[in-house]
Amino acid sequence: MDNYPLLSLVFTMIWFFLFIAWLFLLINLTGDILRSDDLSGWGKAGWIFLLILLPLLTALVYIGVRGDGMRKRQVADVRAREDALRAHFGGPSTADDLTKLAALRDSGVLSEEEFAAQKAKLLAV
Repeated sequence: MDNYPLLSLVFTMIWFFLFIAWLFLLINLTGDILRSDDLSGWGKAGWIFLLILLPLLTALVYIGVRGDGMRKRQVADVRAREDALRAHFGGPSTADDLTKLAALRDSGVLSEEEFAAQKAKLLAV
C-alpha cells in the first residue's frame, strides 16, 4: 500500500467512517437503554456494563432482543418533547385563525356559509 497513497487515504476514510458510525450506534444504544421504562435500574446497569465490556457482542444481542421496542421508545420520546414544546409556546391563537378566515372570506375563497361554519368550529373549541 506504500505505492498507492490514494488507496491508503480511501481506506483511512472508510475506517474513520466506520468508527464514527460505531460511536453513533453506541450512543444510540446507551440512550435507548436509559430511556427504557420496562428495564429496572439493575437491568440498565447490566446492559451498560456489558456494552462497555463486550461492545460488539452486546450491541448485536441488544438489537436482536430489544430492537423492536427501540423505535417505539424513540417515537414516544419525540412526541413527548413536541407536546412539551407546544404546551410551552402554544400554537396560533383563535384570534389569528379568525383573522385568516376573514381574509379568506374577503378574497372570495370562502363563502359566508363556510366562513360561519369555520368560525363556529373555532369558537366552540
